[in-house]
Amino acid sequence: MSNPLLDQAGLPAFARILPEHVEPALDARLAACRAEIARLTGAPGVPTWESFVEPLEESDDTLSRTWSPVGHLNAVMNSEALRAAYNACLPKLSDYGTEVGQNEDLFRAYQAVAAQEHLDATQRKLLDNALRDFHLSGVDLPADRKARYKAISQELSQLTAKYSENLLDATNAWSKLVTDPSRLAGLPESALGLARQSAQQRGQDGWLLTLDMPSYIPVMTYADDRDLRFEVYQAFGTRASDQGPHAGQWDNGDLMERILALRHELAQLLGFANYAERSLATKMARSPDQVLAFLNDLAQRSVTQARGELEEVRAFALEHHGQGQLEPWDLGYYSEKLRVHRYQISQEELRPYFPVSRVLSGLFGVAQRLFGVDIEEAQGFETYHPQVRFFEIRDTETRQLRGQFYLDPFARPDKRGGAWMDVCTNRLHTARYDQIPVAYLVCNFSPPVGDQPSLLTHNEVETLFHEFGHGLHHLLTRVDYPAVAGINGVAWDAVELPSQFMENWCWEREPLDLFAAHWQTGERLPEDLYGRMTAARNFQSAMQMVRQLEFALFDFRLHLEYDPARGGRIYEILEEVRDQVAVIRPPAFNRFAHSFSHVFAGGYAAGYYSYKWAEVLSADAFSLFEERGVFDAATGRAFKESILEQGGSRDAMVLYVDFRGREPTTDALLRHSGIAA
Repeated sequence: MSNPLLDQAGLPAFARILPEHVEPALDARLAACRAEIARLTGAPGVPTWESFVEPLEESDDTLSRTWSPVGHLNAVMNSEALRAAYNACLPKLSDYGTEVGQNEDLFRAYQAVAAQEHLDATQRKLLDNALRDFHLSGVDLPADRKARYKAISQELSQLTAKYSENLLDATNAWSKLVTDPSRLAGLPESALGLARQSAQQRGQDGWLLTLDMPSYIPVMTYADDRDLRFEVYQAFGTRASDQGPHAGQWDNGDLMERILALRHELAQLLGFANYAERSLATKMARSPDQVLAFLNDLAQRSVTQARGELEEVRAFALEHHGQGQLEPWDLGYYSEKLRVHRYQISQEELRPYFPVSRVLSGLFGVAQRLFGVDIEEAQGFETYHPQVRFFEIRDTETRQLRGQFYLDPFARPDKRGGAWMDVCTNRLHTARYDQIPVAYLVCNFSPPVGDQPSLLTHNEVETLFHEFGHGLHHLLTRVDYPAVAGINGVAWDAVELPSQFMENWCWEREPLDLFAAHWQTGERLPEDLYGRMTAARNFQSAMQMVRQLEFALFDFRLHLEYDPARGGRIYEILEEVRDQVAVIRPPAFNRFAHSFSHVFAGGYAAGYYSYKWAEVLSADAFSLFEERGVFDAATGRAFKESILEQGGSRDAMVLYVDFRGREPTTDALLRHSGIAA
């Protein structure tokens, strides 16, 4: 059956993904999937892997390939018409997912296949996951509870989409045109150029500030005008809430309460005490107590040092700038001043050495040396925006095509903030199919300004390496079945391992020499500048640690302690967590939770701790390269074969031990973070 949203090669036909085509295409695909399930569950004889599971994997894959480009475009080229089409489809997808998960004939057929011998380890893992997921979808529930589960799932899909839309709309709604250049004193030329270009693109004279990261971060870091910093801080910290310049207009408050209530009800329907327990059913961590003990241990090791780091900023601001009262909108500004004072280095000083084209070629060079793959840009592909590029990844020795990816690097209006990797197509290899994986890699860097190329801060270089690590996990898989190929089927608290692992190569001299060179002169990153950069690496690392622990503890407690009689107690719990780990308190108007999309609109509900959990794994994994050499080919090959190629085909800890020879410890993370063990 042909798919109107895909081209002949199975890639998205973006020109045909028009809002009016989306719903009919999805309806046709869902009908075909339902017909295939009816055919397979009604077939005579005992189902086998080849006769039953493989056709279902193929059917699921066609649905995934239909929906993936629609969801992607909704995130990166958002419009009212596309948003309406996207939202019209969400209930249909939710209904189908619940219907499949609660299909008892399907469940019994999977059980029959799982009972057979002669299955390999990957097939067994897929079947174990599938049977687990049937239970988590309510296959065991009586009819009335199944119906309630379905209704909850459908409503949650709509609520989380609305949360994300509100945040995008609130972010886009605020801007500030500055016509007096003295108000922008302190801002680097890169930020001024972007602000000037943004104003020109809207037909305005002056400098346009927005809440997109390439605009927001420079203001908070460099703007001398304290009132301007406050204004931008307030607008950013009150997005989609009952406070700030657009108070009540896109308020996520009621949505958050409803999302938490429905998650709790869903968990209890399935026999869990709360949603935190439900979340851990698909993760490495075995219990809420284990997660809390892990986070509290890191907090205990970090808080004292973090408080000391804040006192250093306070003392510096008072002594050198006469600023006696340090507010949250002052912290980034005076921290940067202290960093420059102490280490004679700033992110802006590094920016000229990281033009995006050179960083990309260096990133690909790192992958070539570590994993034996070549990455080359492809031409003649269909795109949705002129800034998007397309690449192919091949084995260096055999020239076998392993995967392809789209790169969408720059911030623009109607594009969701942040950075992420998402699946376009999965690897699928059966008697009838031989499909390679394709990924979307999305960032929000400053675009080129005038004749100057896009120049990245070192933090942005880390972001690119991070997302590319996710990409490698998806693209280098050797697993033939989508359900456990690439990032699929990987425990959520292990899925950040390859991404955080790749960040380490942004700091070592040898890989930096592949790409860190001045965009005008070609001069490599000077040794003195590199020394100052690495000396400043752990500047305020304990403050950064407790900030992430604040997010993780808040998220986990929110879902662990939910009480229907008392509601979400969202800001009450957040304040309790801040009592434990925060070193500087936001003002009462701050509405952080209203824009915490990882948890309320992403996949991190009761799972934000995964970033720190996986960081333990990534730091411990990199310590082996520290012992053997950052480009040690045998160690790189072992990581590729044990982690990247295996996807979700085996338990995450089993794969890790296979690579490292032992279970991980927190020692390397604390050492890399400059925090005493």
